[in-house]
Amino acid sequence: MKEYPFRQDKEDLEELLKRYFDRKSGRSNAYLDEESFEKIINHFDETEDLAQAQEACDMAVEQFPYSSALLLRKADIMIATRKYTEALAVLDMAELLDSRDINLFILRTDAYLALDKQEKAVELLENALQYFEGEERIDLLFELADVYDDYEEFDKLFDCLRMILEQEPANEEALYKICFWTDFTGRNEESIKLHQKILEEHPYSELAWFNLAAAFQGLKLYEKAIDAYKFAVTIDEKFDYAYRNMGDAYIRLRKFRDAIEVLEKVLELTRPEDVIYEAMGHCYDRLRNYAQARFYYRKAVHLNADDSKLYYKIACTYINEEQWSQAIKQLETAMQISKSQPDFNLAMGECKSQLGEVKDAIYYFSQVVRSRPKAANGWKALVRCLYNGAFYDEALEQADAALRQTDGKAIFIYYKSIILLAKGKTKEALLYLERAIQKSPRGLKEFVALHPAVLQNQAVVDVIARNKKNGKQ
Repeated sequence: MKEYPFRQDKEDLEELLKRYFDRKSGRSNAYLDEESFEKIINHFDETEDLAQAQEACDMAVEQFPYSSALLLRKADIMIATRKYTEALAVLDMAELLDSRDINLFILRTDAYLALDKQEKAVELLENALQYFEGEERIDLLFELADVYDDYEEFDKLFDCLRMILEQEPANEEALYKICFWTDFTGRNEESIKLHQKILEEHPYSELAWFNLAAAFQGLKLYEKAIDAYKFAVTIDEKFDYAYRNMGDAYIRLRKFRDAIEVLEKVLELTRPEDVIYEAMGHCYDRLRNYAQARFYYRKAVHLNADDSKLYYKIACTYINEEQWSQAIKQLETAMQISKSQPDFNLAMGECKSQLGEVKDAIYYFSQVVRSRPKAANGWKALVRCLYNGAFYDEALEQADAALRQTDGKAIFIYYKSIILLAKGKTKEALLYLERAIQKSPRGLKEFVALHPAVLQNQAVVDVIARNKKNGKQ
């Protein structure tokens, strides 16, 4: 055994290059065999000296005109230097010498794609599949998959990966890729069948369990997805993506404590990410542990300070605790980043309204209806705010505008009724109340919530009772 093989290789290459340049300059006529030329060409290719590589190819092919390997190498260098048509001509010559070399098909494919002839590339590779088996067939299928990717034939790309896995179920590259393309194409049922079959032969393939779980998740079969993810992490305890996806599945099932547990495992295994902290904040938020939710939302903010929605979510935890001033501080930061977000304006209007700053609240609610004129929530908040501030004429005008914009939603008929009562127009108010009840009896709750004392008005109670009786009949 040689003590310093790398030094020896370097010395051998230096000697080859000296002989090559001496021959090229005419200083000698030293003989170089095919293997030597290949080493010289590879050296120039690796050092990105493609002009020298091309000259070496020309000299090699001149000396060995019947070497298909050197012709293929020449075509490869030509493709690298964008001489696609010339490369195809060289490949035609190589085919006469060896028509079954897989590199012939791969290089032709590269040339066709570079010339924007995807159809020819597809036809070539599809025909070539019948001539190859084993690893070579798999190489061609990967090449064909790349062509379909460029050509945006994503279902056919999925088919290529499926065929690879049918031939070689443990192929990691195909297992990694098919998970993405299953989700992209929505072919979850096929993926489930494929991976169940793979797992019959390879029950300890964590990637197959992961892909099976992801396909179940794509069909919203979250319980089955979680079971499959558990197999994946049993095989590979550090499979962070399985824990991450399992956390999402638990959230979808509203099992927030379980989600927190697996998301904590993600944080143990990987570098912190804002999306994981945000997901944990969401879980605590839904568990009404607002202080802990804020803790994780703030951790997310430290990693992504430009995400306005994180400040909004922190604000919402304060709103849920009726800490209006604290919520406003967070909303102000959010609105510095994204001023025109309707949700931010709606929340800010609510905070201002609760603090008795009615004019400011009206301004923010007006911004909401301006950006979302067809949505009822902004109009409801605006009309309620005007009513609570005793701006009855303006409230009535905005209720009418809301009716026009929302195709006559019953809630705004209820609102007109209660505003008219406040203005002392009882007869007209009762007519609107009756019309609203007939259109949507459920809206009565919001009607009463706006002004609970309205139930002390006997005329109102009579209208409600009469319409309830008629509704039962």
